[in-house]
Formats: sequence, structure tokens, C-alpha cells
Amino acid sequence: MQAAHPIAAAPRRAGPHFMTDSVDDRDATTVQTIASLKDEAEKDLSAAGNADEAVEAWRIKYLGRRGALTSALRSLGALPEDERRSVGAAANQAKSHLEALLAERRSAIAAPASDDRIDVTLPGRRPSRGRLHPSTQINREILAAFNAMGFQTVEGPQVEWERYNFDMLNIPPDHPARDSHDTIWIDSANNKEGTLLRTHTSPMQVRVLEKSKPPVRVVVPGLCYRYEATDATHEWQFHQIEGLAVDRHISFAELKGTLYEFAKRIFGSERKVRFRCDFFPFVEPGVEMAIDCFKCEGGGCRLCNQTGWVEIMGAGMVHPAVLRDAGHDPEVYRGFAFGMGPERIAMLRHGIDDIRHFFANDLRFLTQF
Repeated sequence: MQAAHPIAAAPRRAGPHFMTDSVDDRDATTVQTIASLKDEAEKDLSAAGNADEAVEAWRIKYLGRRGALTSALRSLGALPEDERRSVGAAANQAKSHLEALLAERRSAIAAPASDDRIDVTLPGRRPSRGRLHPSTQINREILAAFNAMGFQTVEGPQVEWERYNFDMLNIPPDHPARDSHDTIWIDSANNKEGTLLRTHTSPMQVRVLEKSKPPVRVVVPGLCYRYEATDATHEWQFHQIEGLAVDRHISFAELKGTLYEFAKRIFGSERKVRFRCDFFPFVEPGVEMAIDCFKCEGGGCRLCNQTGWVEIMGAGMVHPAVLRDAGHDPEVYRGFAFGMGPERIAMLRHGIDDIRHFFANDLRFLTQF
């Protein structure tokens, strides 16, 4: 066997003319190293869990200024141009992948705990609370004052028959009081009787007396409607509270005593009360009730129009015709009735200058009460 050529058996010297690995082989090796580094980083991040300190340490180790992947990117300048392109692409792809994993892990850490992970040591959160409308508040306060004096609260329909709203309250068809009520009528082709939105709560005087045998003591809250222009003191819809007491031997003195007690409960025990004659078709005699101005103490101011008195309601003794139409003998039974606007009472108490605020649904106004 012929001996091998001496040069073939000798080791090849290092140098550009004697390299055993091609550029492609070294390129593949470097890319494989970066891939291994990426896999190692993924495993370390999984092991870090959701602890802030561990995740931050992982970031410094691989993506920090002296991190493993950052160092690999900085060494690209030392590689030949042919290697730099492929190795750089692999390194940048690995960096983007690891940065996305880091962002995902930080989002998971920052996300709020699920419903089954409630920290019971945290202080409770006070829930937001609603409140009653000022009209509802004053309605309840007024009703409570009369309930304490033995009056029962009842309610009636807001869509009313003409005979209850006018006829049986001693208001005949040609009576001028009908014009002053500015009635909102309802088309009712199938009904012979007129139908309307009640203009006051007084129809309940008749309805209660029709179904009840005296003694009767009731207060009737509810909305009323009138077709009129709105301004600071007039609304097309408003609340009203009607009161009625019927029994044997009831006198005007009991009317005065009841309303005087009401005024003290709502406006204060030091209030003075004044009664002056007035006209209402369903009472006889009729009176206007006023209290001394609680703002100026009777001295005269803008609230009381310099008179020292503030009107709060109308009242009087039940007209005999109303008792008779309801089926009761006016020679046996007597009674008194009164009616007031709760919004007006609230305006007086709180110094509100426009009744339209109650129905404007403006939270800046409503949240003051």
C-alpha cells in the first residue's frame, strides 16, 4: 500500500487559507446559540412566576444593559458582513419575542384579582346612596304631622270624572271657578260624562264621604294638573295635600286648632297663625291661613312681600251642599277641609325662588336636600 502524502497527513494551520468551517456553518452555529438562549430565557421566566422582584431580575439578566441577549447584539459588529445579517435578524427576533413575554407577564401581575381572590383585610367601600326627592320629603313630613293627629292617609285617581272634580263640590257648569282651574280635558267618546286630569285633590272629599260613615279624618296627597303657563310660582303639574274631617258637632275652633298644631310641627313651635276670610266653592265659611314670616319674624321682607305674613293654605267648613250630595245630613254632621301645595311649603322653608326647580331633574338642585 502506497504511503499517504506527507502534506495530506499533517494538520492544517490556522489562518484564512486553512479554515475547516465555512461561513455558513459558523452562521448556523451562532443562530443556534441565540435560539438556545431564547429557550433558556423562556424557561427562567416561567419559573419566575408573578413575583415583581423575580420578573425584574429576569429582565436584567437577559434584556438589561449587560444582559445575555443584549451582549449578543453588541457583538454583531465583530462578525463578518455576511454573518451579521442573518445572526442580527435572529437576535432581534429573539429580543422582540422576549420583550412581548415580559409585557404579558407584567400585565398579568398588574391585573386586578379575580372575584375569588378578595382581600378581606382591605377597608370597605361606602356604596353611593340615593335620596328622596324634595317633594317626596315634604309630602311625607306633612302627612306624618297629620297622621300623628289621627288623620288617615288615602289616595285617589289622577284621571277624574267631571262630577267629582266640579259638580259635587258645589261648582256648577257656569261657575267662574271652573275657568280659573284651567282644566286639561281627556277625549272620552265612549263616556257620556266628562273626563279630565284632576285640578285638585278635593274630589276625594266626596269619594271618601260616599264610602265612609262619619267620623272621618283623612289627608289625601297626590299630583294635580292645570293647563296654564309656567313661571316661578306656577307649574302645569304640582302636588297637593287635601285634608277632611267630618263628625258630629265639629266647629271652626277645631279647624283652627288642627292647623295651628300643623304649623308648629312644620315651621316651629314659636309660629303665629292668622286666618282671613276667603272664598272656595266647597267650604262655607272659607279662610286663608298664613303664618308670621319665619325669615324676618314679622318685620317685613322680600319673602313675605313686606307684610310680615306668609300664606300657606286655604281651608274652611265643609259646605252643606257637599255633605248632602255625598249622602250625609248637614243638620247632623259638620266638618272642615283644607288644601295646601307641598312644593310651596318647601319653597318657603328652604328659600327656593322657582317652583320649576322641583321638576327640572337638575342634580345640582336635588342633591341639596
